[in-house]
Amino acid sequence: MSTEEQRMLSGKLYNVYGKDLAKKYAQKDHLLHQINFAEEGTDVQKLFRQLLGRTGNNVYFEPPFFCDFGGNITVGDDVYCNTNGVFLDSGKITIGSRVLIGPRVNLFAAGHPIDAGVRNQWLGFAKPITIGDDVWIGGNATLNPGVTIGSNVVIGSGSVVTHDIPANSVAAGNPCRVIRPITAADKAEWENQETEYRESLK
Repeated sequence: MSTEEQRMLSGKLYNVYGKDLAKKYAQKDHLLHQINFAEEGTDVQKLFRQLLGRTGNNVYFEPPFFCDFGGNITVGDDVYCNTNGVFLDSGKITIGSRVLIGPRVNLFAAGHPIDAGVRNQWLGFAKPITIGDDVWIGGNATLNPGVTIGSNVVIGSGSVVTHDIPANSVAAGNPCRVIRPITAADKAEWENQETEYRESLK
């Protein structure tokens, strides 16, 4: 017989209050309390490394932060997550490298059945969320269960992402949709401004 956690991670219906999940909830709650109510001088990033499943180099999360488990979140290198992130990681959440996540961004890998009779039995489901490399997610954006964001994508603030977003694109809206591709002209424009900036420092 499979455990509730095994069912959860395989995308099947599971009891969100299953006994085998209780210990993981307690561990998460303990770490989140330390993070979100940290005393001055606390190495909060060390606590985040304990909370999250795997983190690369140069990863920085701003508290407060909220999640279901923490251990189902994988983060690449050079990632910044601004304050008030809500990552419901009942399903796996995979974040690539060089990703910027704005304030109050929601990554909801957890879901509930549409049928009220089933939902009212405290049964839920989960689908993984995957974010590629070089992605910027604007503040107040929400990613729903099962969504994949391709590499080199900008998600506009306030967007609600219900479907996959292809690589090399700017997308925004509710529901989120691709507005335009990212082109060589974008690269040239911003590289020119970066050059001017660096010249101003001399």
